[in-house]
Amino acid sequence: MRRLLRLARILAVAYRFGLDEFFAPIDAPIGAAARVFGRIFAFRNLSEPRAVRLRRALEALGPIFVKFGQVLSTRRDLLPPDLAEELAKLQDQVPPFPADQAIAVIERSFRKKLAELYAFFEPIPVASASIAQVHLATLPDGHDVAVKVLRPNMQPGIRRDLALMDTGAWMLERTWAEARRLRPRDVVAEFARHLYEELDLMREAANASQLRRNFEGSPLLFVPEVYWDWCATSVMTMERIHGVPISRVERLREQGVDLPQLARHGVELFFTQTLRDGFFHADMHPGNIFVSPEGRYIAVDFGIMGTLGDADKRFVADVFLGFFQRDYRRVAEALLESGWAPETTHLADFEGAIRAVCEPFFDRPFAEISFGRALLRLFETSRRYQLVMQPQLLMLQKTLLNIEGLGRMLDPNLNLWDTAKPFLERWMDEQMGFRAFTEQLKEEAPQWARLAPQLPRLLHEALASRAADSLGRATTALAEEKRRTRRWIATGVVLLAAILVVEIARWLD
Repeated sequence: MRRLLRLARILAVAYRFGLDEFFAPIDAPIGAAARVFGRIFAFRNLSEPRAVRLRRALEALGPIFVKFGQVLSTRRDLLPPDLAEELAKLQDQVPPFPADQAIAVIERSFRKKLAELYAFFEPIPVASASIAQVHLATLPDGHDVAVKVLRPNMQPGIRRDLALMDTGAWMLERTWAEARRLRPRDVVAEFARHLYEELDLMREAANASQLRRNFEGSPLLFVPEVYWDWCATSVMTMERIHGVPISRVERLREQGVDLPQLARHGVELFFTQTLRDGFFHADMHPGNIFVSPEGRYIAVDFGIMGTLGDADKRFVADVFLGFFQRDYRRVAEALLESGWAPETTHLADFEGAIRAVCEPFFDRPFAEISFGRALLRLFETSRRYQLVMQPQLLMLQKTLLNIEGLGRMLDPNLNLWDTAKPFLERWMDEQMGFRAFTEQLKEEAPQWARLAPQLPRLLHEALASRAADSLGRATTALAEEKRRTRRWIATGVVLLAAILVVEIARWLD
């Protein structure tokens, strides 16, 4: 019954904001139904653009649909430009839940009273979002901390909404041929995976701990310490940070922060996370980034992290270097070899399409270019060539767009090419040059040292095994030869017997 009521609510919101317009052009039963619906309810006021109406509908449906719209806004390979731009404006600001509920979640998680866990706990949250809210507190030993608490009783509503989203995606795939290429059920599944990961604060704490270890002592990034004894699935306690939100540019100037250098450090931070570590903060919007008094980045909110394997890192570096060196054939070959593009793609034609997208963006400062527009054109190209986008690389694209936004705020004249190219070339040399060869030898040396004393025995066993195989093959061949001889003898005996029988019969006659 609750699912039916929720479905009725979704349909009512869809009617109110005229979302049937999105399905009316479809040449399928769902499109015909949407056209009939639109004619029946033609009196609605739908003066706002369709993208604005979609954003407002998602906001009306609640936090889970807002979160889905945020994730969907990163899939610029699937969405038209107007929808992607508008959904990117979704703000996840929701009213906080009561402090007594937050305290109940904490006490239930640790089976202790709040006074036993914290010397001080601020009941008014300092931040509130769709998944959790944050309270300031002090540990018994005097450390100032921030306590993140999940919203209570979220699981049933999340499961219900995800089931409805999956059903709607299934209906699209069944009734609209184009939807099979867009893979809406895969999009919903990707969203569900990220959402459930965000609901496990122990996982977020582990992400923060890993990122802190990666940048221990680094001048680029500070990650707060996790206090594991005060962490559970629904509660995470971290070191309280003291910094200025990165969006407060004037305040940063007043503190004497070198903004152009901070912008360059942002680019280096992006490539260090992705190429050196293969583990990156995938939600680096201004609300999650602060700046310390000495000009170092401070990151919070580690629910969404991206990972890249060695093959992905080499692919990313190859593509970026191809772009920076204007070697578009290298980019096209990388896309083909990675399996993104079909094998039937014409290489020269594909290279020309990439050149047409990228060439206008070189040798210009941030103030005159937009990676957003470049990526939109690349995704239009991807649709034409039926490229298959990989989820981890789409998260990387989203992070790059966030870095672009930060760079524009801090230093509109920053040239990304000049900042990133030396880092990429150094990384490629470390991965594929002589230095990489020597480093790999160093890594393999302990393994070779362990195997070296065993080499005579392993060689003897290999030779013995080979000799045994040869003897076995010879024995098998001899046995087969004996079987063939016996068959010939048997055949000769039968023939001789037959001849004798014929001759005896003739003699008797």
